[in-house]
Amino acid sequence: MSESAFAERIVHNLLDTDFYKLTMMQAVLHNYPDADVEWEFRCRNGEDLRPYLGEIRHQIELLSELTLEDAQLAFLERISFLKPDFLRFLRLFRFNLRYLQLGIENDQLCLRLRGPWLHVILFEVPLLAIISEVRNRHLHPRMRLADASDQLYRKFDWLRAHASDDELAELQVADFGTRRRFSSRVQAEVVRVLRDDFPGRFVGTSNVDLACKLDIKPLGTMAHEWLMAHQQLGPRLIDSQIAALDCWVREYRGLLGIALTDCITMDAFLNDFDLYFAKLFDGLRHDSGEPVAWAEKAIVHYEQLGIDPMTKTLVFSDGLNLTRSLEIFRALRGRINVSFGIGTNLTCDLPGVAPMNIVLKMTDCNGSPVAKISDEAAKTQCRDENFVAYLRHVFKVPHKE
Repeated sequence: MSESAFAERIVHNLLDTDFYKLTMMQAVLHNYPDADVEWEFRCRNGEDLRPYLGEIRHQIELLSELTLEDAQLAFLERISFLKPDFLRFLRLFRFNLRYLQLGIENDQLCLRLRGPWLHVILFEVPLLAIISEVRNRHLHPRMRLADASDQLYRKFDWLRAHASDDELAELQVADFGTRRRFSSRVQAEVVRVLRDDFPGRFVGTSNVDLACKLDIKPLGTMAHEWLMAHQQLGPRLIDSQIAALDCWVREYRGLLGIALTDCITMDAFLNDFDLYFAKLFDGLRHDSGEPVAWAEKAIVHYEQLGIDPMTKTLVFSDGLNLTRSLEIFRALRGRINVSFGIGTNLTCDLPGVAPMNIVLKMTDCNGSPVAKISDEAAKTQCRDENFVAYLRHVFKVPHKE
């Protein structure tokens, strides 16, 4: 009988997180060390998580014990753009639970973060991973690692049957599945199998701990919080995306050049993504809306700026599976470079398991609201409807039902 899918401790170390949290954390340290933020948890599919409160609380309390270990520090020191002062700070970092509120409110699990951005930024990924795994332990206690690997090999068989050798040689896939994984052990097994046996090109993982342990590339640049926070970090609201992109360029000097486009919709992003940014950034990341239509806008935009789209890369990361990735790849092949970050469908796809749709998003920065509108109406998130309306007005974004 194969090994259980669960370990006693869910988050084992400080690097069991997504790489973009570290890259943003360094940028926060260097540019906004005094910014204060608030975050709020939401279960989009309305599942009742109250029965798991005690176990979730216990696993969160264990986070305060985590520190950066010598081998992990040595791994990070080999990444050229992670600076010595940031790594010294990370060496001293501890999860401070006084910034976190957990309880029951309006008959739902309620989780909020409030404190310095620099000190709460690393909470998001482990908190979501904890909630997901605690719930899965209760609903699927007998799940084994072999269930995950067998399911993955079935996907490989499908891919080999439906894609040509030439297509497989170009199809780039990465693991983006930490936040809503079935369990930490399942993600580790999935990434190991992808590294060893994926029939296409496995290009890396967003999970820094697994990248370190399995000797593969950690992937990630920025997330929505980076652009959202700039809505309240000084410049006029209309200039917030420009300020976020410009700060990123100054921090990383041409490295980590994939920009996220859907904080205020793709159209609003492209209005700010001029020739300067289009030359400095290597490409764009898709996270909401119809992916091929989004890609067509990106290709047209590059061509209008006189840039060959084949010198740029589009990264897709919105609810993908291998089937959808292959469809998008075929639609865009030879027109622009593409890569696919697959999350839940890799790390929480097991027989009989229905994954949760859970998020933990920034709601305020420096005491004022921030918002994500995105290219999909259901993903709009802000607890201040007036600010969303104002944001739409400033960026000329029509309201979608």
